[in-house]
Parts: sequence; C-alpha cells; structure tokens
Amino acid sequence: MSVIITLLVFIAGLVFLNQLAKKHTKYSRRVFIGLGLGIVFGAIIQLLFQSDSSTTETIIDWISIVGSGYVSLLQMLVTPLIFVSLVRAFTTVQGEKNIGKIGSNVLTVFIVTVAIASLIGFMTTLLFNLDGATLVQGEDEMARIAQIKESQQEIVGMTLPQQILSFLPTNVFEDFAGLRPTSNIGVVIFATFVGVAYLGIARKDPENAAIFKKAMDALHSIVSRIVTLVLRVAPYGIFALMTKAIATASFESLLNMGIFVIAAYVAIIIMFIIHALILAGFKVSPAQFFKKAWNALSFAFTSRSSAGALPLTIASQSKAMGVDEATANFSSTFGLSIGQNGCAGIYPTMLAVIVAPTVGMDLSDPMVWLSIIGIVTISSLGVAGVGGGATFASLIVFGSLGLPVEIIGLMVSIEPIIDMGRTALNVNDSMVAGVVTARRMKTLDDSILKDPQQQVSPEAELG
Repeated sequence: MSVIITLLVFIAGLVFLNQLAKKHTKYSRRVFIGLGLGIVFGAIIQLLFQSDSSTTETIIDWISIVGSGYVSLLQMLVTPLIFVSLVRAFTTVQGEKNIGKIGSNVLTVFIVTVAIASLIGFMTTLLFNLDGATLVQGEDEMARIAQIKESQQEIVGMTLPQQILSFLPTNVFEDFAGLRPTSNIGVVIFATFVGVAYLGIARKDPENAAIFKKAMDALHSIVSRIVTLVLRVAPYGIFALMTKAIATASFESLLNMGIFVIAAYVAIIIMFIIHALILAGFKVSPAQFFKKAWNALSFAFTSRSSAGALPLTIASQSKAMGVDEATANFSSTFGLSIGQNGCAGIYPTMLAVIVAPTVGMDLSDPMVWLSIIGIVTISSLGVAGVGGGATFASLIVFGSLGLPVEIIGLMVSIEPIIDMGRTALNVNDSMVAGVVTARRMKTLDDSILKDPQQQVSPEAELG
C-alpha cells in the first residue's frame, strides 16, 4: 500500500508540473521546480523507507520509467544532433578557407582550457589535502566498482597512441549505433569528412551541392523539432531523476564524500572565473556574456546533459551573442565530445591525484604534474555529451597512468551532485570557444552582443 500511495504522490507531482506548463510558467522555472520537488520527494522517501529497502527499490523502479526514459530520449538525440549540426556548419560557412580557421580556433580554445581545468583540478585536490585520501566503500560503491572494472576491459592493454587511434571510425554505421565508447568522436570525424566533401562539390557541382544543402536544412528542422519534443518533458524527467538520486543515496557516503564535492565545486567556480578572464582578454564583457548564457547554463545544470542543451547553446551564441551560425554550430557540436572542462578536465584529474600517492607517484615532482595534465588533455577527446562521459574519460586517464580504478566507482553516491556543475562548465566552455573564435575571425557582431534585448529563452526555442 505504501508503494501505491508514494507513486500516487509522484503522479500528483507530474500533474502539478503539467499544470504549470498549461499556465505558461517559464520553462526554466518549471525545470528548477522539478529539481526542487525531486530533492524534497527523494528525501521524504529516504526518511520513510530507507535508501536500501525493498520498498524504496520498488518505488524507484516505477519512477525510473520517467527519469531513465528521459535520459534514454536524450541519448537518442546525441548522434543525430552531432551529425546534423556539424555538417550544417559546413553548409552555412561563408568561404571555404574559413572552415580551417574556425575549426583550429575552436579546438585551440578547447585544448587550452581543458589543460587549465586539469591544472585547477590538480591544485584544488592538493589544497583540500585529498591526495592519498582513503574513501569508504558501501554496497552501492562496491557494485559500481565491479561495473567499472568490467568497462575497463574495453581499453585495458591499449597505449595512449592506440587509444587515440581508436577514435577513428572504421564502420560509421557502428558509430551511428553508438556501439563503441568513442562513437561520438567517430561521428564527429565522419561528419567533418561529409562537410569537407560538400565544400568540394559546391565548387565543382553547385547544383547538387544546393540540393544537399536544402536536404540538410530540412533534416536540421526535423531533428530540431524532435529535440523540442524531448526537452518539453525535461521538468518531469528531472523531477524523477532527482527523486531517485536523493532517495537511493547513502547519507553516510554523502558525508564521507562531502569534502570532495566542495573541492570539485571550488575547482568548477575557479574555472568559470578563468573563462570570464579569457572573455575579458578578447574584449567581451563577462557580465553580458553570462547574462545571455544563463538559460543554456541553467538547463545544462539541471538536465546534466550537454547534448540536451545543444539547441540552447547554439541559439544563445548565434541569436544573443552575435556569433556567426557556422562558428556557433562548430563550437557547440565539438564541445559535445572534445575538451569538456568539467567531465574530461577537472574530474579525472582530481581522481588521479587522490590515487597517485597510493601507487608511489610523487606529486612534488613537476614531471608527474605534466604527465597527468598532458594525459588528461589528450584523453579529453571523444567524451559523450550525456551521462557516463566523465567515467569514460577517467578510465582512459587511469589506464594510461596505470592507476587502480576503484575510486571511480566510489563516486557513485555523489555523481549526480557533481555532474550538474560539470555539465554547466562544459556548456559554458563551448560558448566561450564560439565567442572567442568569432572575435578572432572578426565575425562577432558586437551590436547583438551588447544589446540587452537580444536574449534566447527556452520558451522561444521550444515553441
């Protein structure tokens, strides 16, 4: 009976969110309300039934239809979003020579910022005296460690050059099906080849090129509409996901990991400040930037999905920040799988620094610093834009450094909490890369950037 009553309360929460939608309550507000409801409802379930009880397990199993279903829909979007957005960047760029310049500038920003993020993660871990720390294992953590070790078998025995080589697609249909851990970067590479081929056809056979461009525009419209349909259920999905995260979390584990959570968010905040300094260095007002980036960042924070935030990331740049459409598409799409500051920079570095002393690595040696930061930077390629990317990035780093992977599994109880900040940082870096590249290319429209009326709202993008 308690299960049925609890599920009825959950359904009432879904109905309440639906009523807010009918009253045209702002989308961002509904998302945060869903987040808050999930935290409160999850805490109530935990207090009434305990996190490891069969009752809680049954309740969460039903609630996961909404939460896990939402995540599955986001994962469904990743491949078509990457492919269509990147190819369309080629079809909208003005001048073939600009492609190379845009791509190189965007990649440079990603590589430089992820290296800085890794350094910040390194220093923050030392600052909080987490190097060599011993963390407690619970049942959930032990189960997660077993899964991590199983996943490690996919990359065990591979050198770093071999791991980089594995990014290249050998069967593009396999990558479109997402059957490899590096499928995202495989799709990026294939889409790039398609885009370059389009530019060649545009020179030699403009008629067929025009047909292809029109087809891609139509496909982009269809994919964008599918994204709209999926994102409309975000408040409900986030409500369910946060309910599960809080209801099943071990408070003992949360307290045990509390210092790590604080350290991680200190590193994330410092990296946001560095992004602001980079923008200021290119004569872009950080205040104006963050005001216009807020909707995309808030959605990324609550949804924990860079891929789900992609439409807002692109629109925020092209419609509110004055970035040309090609650059906005390049930076946002590349940012889904390359150089993510949070998931592939700060997080794996912090874990590596915690473990390194336990295997005899001397953190006072500058070469150890350089080796960890260098491997993290190189390994930041091919990280997925939906949950799990940080784990995969950490596995590559740990495999290259020869570190035990148990600590990656120990993070299971605090993963959702940290992932919100990580994802927002990833999305912010994509927009910083777009703005900086547009400034360097002299295509940034300052009249749009400085106009406070030029804003992108989720309501407009989901209309």
